Parts: sequence; C-alpha cells; structure tokens
Amino acid sequence: MADLWRDRARQPRWLLRPGGDARPHYVVCGQEALAFHLVNTLLGTELSTGSVRVTVIVPHRRRLNEPDIRSIRGIRLIKSDRLDEDTFRAAGLAGAAGLALMRQDDVGNIHAALCAQAVEPGIRVVLRMFNGSLANGVRQLLPDCAVLSDASMAAPAFVAAALGEVTPTYFRHGGRTLHVARRVEVRPEQVVCGLADTRERNDQRVLPEDEDEADLVLAEATGQPSDVERTARRVSRDRQRRNPLRVFGRAVRSFVTRKIGIATMVVLVVIAVFGFLLSFTQPGVTLRQGLYLAVVITLSGADAGLEKNGPVQVIEVVLNLAGLALVPLITAAVVDGIVNARLALTADKAQPRREDHVVVVGLGNVGTRVMAQLHDLGIEVVAIDKDPNARGVPLAHRLGIPLIIGDAAQEETLVAASVAGCRALLVLSTDDVSNLQAALNGRSVKEDLRVVLRLFDGDFASRIQRAFNINISRSVSYLAAPSFAAALLNRAVIATIPVERHVLLIAEVPVVAGALLVGRPVGAAGQPRSVRVIALTRAGQSRPLWSPGVDERLAAGDRLTVVARRAGLSWLLKQAGPPTDPDPDTGPARGPLPTQPAPPAGEVD
Repeated sequence: MADLWRDRARQPRWLLRPGGDARPHYVVCGQEALAFHLVNTLLGTELSTGSVRVTVIVPHRRRLNEPDIRSIRGIRLIKSDRLDEDTFRAAGLAGAAGLALMRQDDVGNIHAALCAQAVEPGIRVVLRMFNGSLANGVRQLLPDCAVLSDASMAAPAFVAAALGEVTPTYFRHGGRTLHVARRVEVRPEQVVCGLADTRERNDQRVLPEDEDEADLVLAEATGQPSDVERTARRVSRDRQRRNPLRVFGRAVRSFVTRKIGIATMVVLVVIAVFGFLLSFTQPGVTLRQGLYLAVVITLSGADAGLEKNGPVQVIEVVLNLAGLALVPLITAAVVDGIVNARLALTADKAQPRREDHVVVVGLGNVGTRVMAQLHDLGIEVVAIDKDPNARGVPLAHRLGIPLIIGDAAQEETLVAASVAGCRALLVLSTDDVSNLQAALNGRSVKEDLRVVLRLFDGDFASRIQRAFNINISRSVSYLAAPSFAAALLNRAVIATIPVERHVLLIAEVPVVAGALLVGRPVGAAGQPRSVRVIALTRAGQSRPLWSPGVDERLAAGDRLTVVARRAGLSWLLKQAGPPTDPDPDTGPARGPLPTQPAPPAGEVD
C-alpha cells in the first residue's frame, strides 16, 4: 500500500481530485501490448480525442518482451501486483466510467472484476478472456460487462493471410448480412461500398475517394451462387490436395533415405536394360520373357553354361552382380524405414516429409486459435512450440496435428516441419526477435515462402516488410485494440475489418440534439479516406436507408452507419455529439464543419 500512495503523490493535482475534472475516468489493468494500444486509443489518438482520463495499474516488474506502458504521457500510473479492493480504491475506481482488465489470466480477471464491483457497483467492465465457455458465465454474473478475446478477433486475419485470401468478416445490420469480398467475386448490385485498393502492396489506399478504384468491397450476402463460388473452389482445392495417391506417394518417399532410393533405382534400371538385351541375344525369347529371365537370374543366380554365346554370358554375369547389390539395398531400405518409424514414435522432431501444409509457430492464445481454424477448414497443419506445456499443445494432440517441440529460430526445426514444401509459415509467438529470426530462416530454406509474421511494433513491422520482402506482418494487439476501446467507451461499433495492416470500423453513430451535423447534408458526415456513410436510419424508424443521397438533411435522432478509420470515427463522434462549449444565448456555432485531414499514404491504422 505504501507504493500505491507514493505513486499517487507523484501525480498531477488534477488527477488526484475526482471532482476537479469533468472528463470520464477509465482504469486499465495490465501492461501487455494490448493494454498499451488500448491506452493510446483512449488518450485522444483514436476514439476519444483527449476527452478522458486514464489510470493504469501495472505489476512492479515489467517483462523484457513487453512494451513500456510507463512511457505513455498523460496517464496516472499505479504499481501493484494484486488487483484487490484496496488497489482499486487507490486508483480512484469509485465514480469511474469503466474498467478494462487486460491481463492474460482468465480466473484472475474474473476475481478482479468481482472486487471492482464491490468498490463501484454497476461499473462498466471489459474483460480480456481466452476461454469462451467461461466468458458466457461471466456475462451472466456481471450486469454491465463486455467479454472479448483478442485471439479470436485476430485469428481470422492470420488465417486469411496464410491462405492468401480476404479476411472472413461477416456481420448483420439493418436486415442485411454484409461481408468483405473482392470486387470480382460479387455482382455489382451486391456492392455496398468500396473499402480499399490493395493491388499495390506498398501503396495501399484505404477508403479511396473514387469507390470504383477499390478492389476490396463491402458486399451484401444474398445466397446466390456467386457468393459461394470461392468456398466451392477452396473445397475442390482441398480435396485435390488430399488425393490418396499423392498421400501414398509422399509416404513411399518418406520411407527411405534419398541415397538408398537412388541406388535401388539404378539397380532396377540395370535389370530392365539387360532384360531387354536378353530378348535380342537369345532366339525365340520375347521382351516379356527377357525381363522375366533377368529378374530370376538377378534374384536366384544363374548356372554357368559354356555352351552359351558370349553376350548372354556377359549379361548373366552383370545380372548376378546386380543381384549381389539389390539384396543389401532392400535390406537397408527395410531397416531404415523401421528405424524412421520408431524415431517418429519417440521423438517429435522426426516428422515425415509433407507438402502444401501450413506451419504454425507459437501455440499461445493466438496460435492456438489459428491452428484450430485451419484444421476446421481442412488445411493440413504442422505446429511448432519450444514449450511442451504451451496452451495449444493439448489441443494439437487431441486434433491429431503433428507437433514439433523445438525452437523455430533454428533452421533444423523448420526443416523437420517440411517448410520447403509448405503453403505458408505463420510465426505467432510473443517474442519479436525470435519471430523475425524464424521468418528469415524459413526464407533461407525456401526463397518464395509466404510468411505471415506477428510483430508488436508497427513501424518495425513496416520496415521489416519492405527490407526483407516479408509478405505480411501483423500486430494482434493493434488489430484488437479498437474493439476493446469501443466496448469500454460503450460505442456502437458493429464490426472491425482488418485490411492488411489497417483497421476499419463499422459503427452506428447517433446524431444528438444540438450537434454540428443537425440540419446539414449527409455528405458533411463523410471525409475522403477517413469516413464513408453507407446507411442512414431516420429517427423513430428501425430500417436504414442504404446508400443515402449526399443531399439528405440530417435531424436530431438520426443514426448514421459508417465505415471509418479510427481517427475518422473520432472526428465524426465529435460532430454528431453534443456541443462541447455552446453559447447560452445563441447556441452552438453554425460555421463550416472542421474537417478531418486524410492520413498520409504511409500511415498505418
């Protein structure tokens, strides 16, 4: 407790007087990457535009592979290893607008939520949880609670990146089921709006001003054949990949070593050639009979016969020598196959050669979700983790997924996973350095390998992608932070859409009385490359008007459904919300709306 009050004494005075600042107060517990991005989102860079106060509770010790949340300016910091009632009181939870529990401990987060309820009954609580069945029970236990999983949010994006497809995002709104698709995969009348132009990997444009330039679109799922063509093609490809003849061929190739196989093939070719010669050197012997004699002579030996002509005697001598070589080769192949089989049963690293599979490195929260989803799609998976007690190890055993216990940063581990023949390598551990080393080692094994790399630092990820031509680098916490922030701020964010390394939000924004948008056209609520209005729901109505005209006038009580970047949604919330400093005599100013500048081309959302 002494540490709590000592840290409290260092804070600015306005942070210590709950009644001295009218801004909502939020408490965040945790120092992992997700908590880091969540705090940055709350502190005005994203949804709240600096209109909140944030207190962060962190443990005394910081792990080396975690971001330094202490470096964020403008937060109140409290150090405590326990999330109990005393800690929450010292953090000023009484009267706070919300609490975010971001630690990677499901049971510990539930206990902390119950302690928080004792300090501030009915407080808005957002929990980070991995166990989905446990999450359903927590929602019933706490009256105002949102239970989210960053792993389940990010896993579809990693799966889509590994397969080279669009992230499978589906949601229902206004009586329609909407999904993200390539423009060429849907009919023109199904397109709701353009999302991004992704044809140039190093120059991707999100929400381009000309929607016709977008190859990635938000479309309505109508159940017509064009909606399911891609799924049918994928099922067909998977069936071809699992062809029994191909599986048998791979099994035969993996039974013996390459050198023994080559030597055996050479001996068999010699037998075939000399069997062909026997059919010419002996009168009345057909080609089939010649091959038969060659095999018998090779396996059983031939009786010497001085009456035979010279060519036949030479052929019989060579075939006898081939027989002497063939028997040891067959013996060696059998012994080698038995030894390999025993090694495969006793050592995880003894994996057969595989092709067209996906290698998943790191079986933590995200890696486990990705492995399970790939398995559900019928994709062959090989998993790697250096910890035999990792979270996903029991699931891998239960699903029958080959598992290698080893360091993916070592090239021999990747070779054992048959990276040379895989479709993609997903490196999803929490250590940036090990992830990068595994990705580069994978590229050394296979130059054109498709690599999906998980990195925390966004700028570092962008530079790595350009410098080493890594296909895709993603940050799980960056993908999930908008949803956690929206849940904590109780915003109506319907869905999040990852577009490569950007994140778009589908949100419903109400226009309140006195807002700057009241009486203005719908076009005033949109901004190129930042906010796009896709539907308008009039006050008192339940069905939205899709693709409203830009000249439609807005009224108090209307609701706008938009696709927006995070900074763009922050701007729109200010324009649609109550005026911050209205004039008591004249009311809010009615000048031109301030614009949200379009982000630079290289900015990552």
